[in-house]
Parts: sequence; C-alpha cells; structure tokens
Amino acid sequence: MRILVVEDEPLLADAVAEWLRGDAHAVDVVHDGAAALERIDVNEYDVVVLDRDLPVVHGDDVCRAVVAGESPVRVLMLTASAEIDDRVAGLSLGADDYLPKPFAFPELAARVVALGRRSRPAAPPVLQRAGIRLDLHRREVYRNGRYVPLSRKEFAVLAELLRAEGAAVSAEHLLEKAWDEHADPFTHAVRMAILKLRRKLGDPPIVLTEPGVGYRIP
Repeated sequence: MRILVVEDEPLLADAVAEWLRGDAHAVDVVHDGAAALERIDVNEYDVVVLDRDLPVVHGDDVCRAVVAGESPVRVLMLTASAEIDDRVAGLSLGADDYLPKPFAFPELAARVVALGRRSRPAAPPVLQRAGIRLDLHRREVYRNGRYVPLSRKEFAVLAELLRAEGAAVSAEHLLEKAWDEHADPFTHAVRMAILKLRRKLGDPPIVLTEPGVGYRIP
C-alpha cells in the first residue's frame, strides 16, 4: 500500500515509517498539516496516519479536507489524549480509526492494514496465479511449491501484479504503489525490480511485458 505518515515528532514519524516499510508498504513522511495536504493533493494514498496536534494546519482540518475531497483514502488519527471525548471528536470529523499514544507498533500496523482493505477492493490473504502463491500476512512466496525469497520491493511488485488478475499493470502504477515519493520516475527502478523478480521466480518466464502498456502474469 501507499501510506502517508503525518507526525510532527521526527523520531516517532521515522520509527512508524520504518516499521510500515518492513511490511513492504511504500511510505512518505511529512511533519505538518500543510505539507500533508500538498502530498494528498498530488499522490494517491491508501491510508494516512495522521497526528491530531499538528503545526501550521491542525490535524482536524487535514481530516476535514480529506473527507470533503471524497477521496477513498482512509485516515488513522493519532493523539496524545486517551480521553473518550477526544476519540469521539476525532471519529466525528471523519477519521476511520483512532489510536491514542503511546501505542504498540504491531497494533498500528494491523490497523493500517485493516483500513487499507477498505480503501481498495478486498484481496484474499493469499494471492495465487499460474503456480505462484503469495501470502500477504506471512510475506512468503512460493512457485510450484518452491520457496522464493524476495526483497520488500519485489514482494510489493509481485503482489500488485497478482492483484491485477491477468491484466497488465503499468510501470507508473507499480512505482506509485511500491516506492515512496523519493523515487525518480525516470529511473529504471521498476524494470530492474521486474528483472530480479523474473530471475528469482525461474523458468519458464511468468512475468510478461506488454509493450507500451506494462507487465502482467497471464
């Protein structure tokens, strides 16, 4: 998934981002509400992890803007307050979930994944096609029963190809879902990931190139 972390404490923001990247998500990080609105305007995120008490533009106003924009993005709101009234207020703004600080990273990650399922068509926990079996929860891949060790990016790319159910997936879409905003769209990152994926999956070749369109698994 593509995730935006909005947190004004840099150490906490980086820690959350690294934890989520460990689950093969593409994560962008900003530290104030104005920067969050700019990113949301130009990128398609599945989930926004949003601190409520933000500088420049308050988290409440960011949440209102997301809801008003009728975007499918889901909002997980974070706050230092554990009071029930604050939770109710956050949810009434349109946040999809609410998590008080301090929190456990595994719980935050689980909530993000649950919200991500709502922002896109539900995918089964195990994706299978053409002899490939990808377990989203265990982060394991097998081809015809043989375990295939993949990097985070390779795993994310393969998951997007399997979700397409045989349709071609553009390089732009793969870059959007598997890399963060720092990825240069003019690099060969996607092509290199596809080459490594093909090599690891072995013969016969299963990831096909559709010239001018993208890649697919028939």
